[in-house]
Amino acid sequence: MGNKNTEQNEHTIATFAALKTAIVNGEEQSVKELLANQPMQELEKSYLIDLAKLNNNRAIITLLENIPLKQ
Repeated sequence: MGNKNTEQNEHTIATFAALKTAIVNGEEQSVKELLANQPMQELEKSYLIDLAKLNNNRAIITLLENIPLKQ
């Protein structure tokens, strides 16, 4: 049994992995649902945008670019 921070980190890691998969597969709706307009660290956001650019999916790139950064 983990503490709240451990469980939250595991959820965040799982969500990030699912997000990467959805981006690679071009699943725009899944990306939108996984992002849920939650703020993201700049490094994570940059990585995901680069990943989306590899597939040249403009809709997903735009979704990612519009996500706010964590302060």
